[in-house]
Amino acid sequence: MEDDDDYAKFAADRADALTRFGYVLSGNPHDAADLVQEALVRLRAAWPRVRRKGNPEAYVRTTMSRLHISIWRARRHERLAWQPPDRPVFDSPDDGALWSALATLPPRQRAVLVLRYYEDLSDEEIAATLKISRGTVRSQASRALDKLRTLQPLGSMR
Repeated sequence: MEDDDDYAKFAADRADALTRFGYVLSGNPHDAADLVQEALVRLRAAWPRVRRKGNPEAYVRTTMSRLHISIWRARRHERLAWQPPDRPVFDSPDDGALWSALATLPPRQRAVLVLRYYEDLSDEEIAATLKISRGTVRSQASRALDKLRTLQPLGSMR
């Protein structure tokens, strides 16, 4: 019973932050909610083991990152269209241009940049999270940054 209470408290306390992380990964509030939901379901199944290791948030974020890449691989030939919400919610008022620019990147490149700059992970941690080599992390980050540099300056994208 104590495990259930601890899990419920963790899920309730971290749901908003995990949803923001999912949004940054996917660029879509619906996909973000799906990532959070699926990751929390998987966390519940592994809760006793993960709790003993002491870092359930890292487990959930890793699960979300891997799910995102897996979903992208399954959908890579589809182009899904969605309508944006009436009022977007960003961490700060100037971030709208950043999220728009990130949305132009392929999912793996976006995931690498999010993990590097939003989550402040090292190349080794990103490689372990996404199950790719350190060299792939660096090349994906380089390509993503090159593509972002070709876009209009972020300040003029409003």
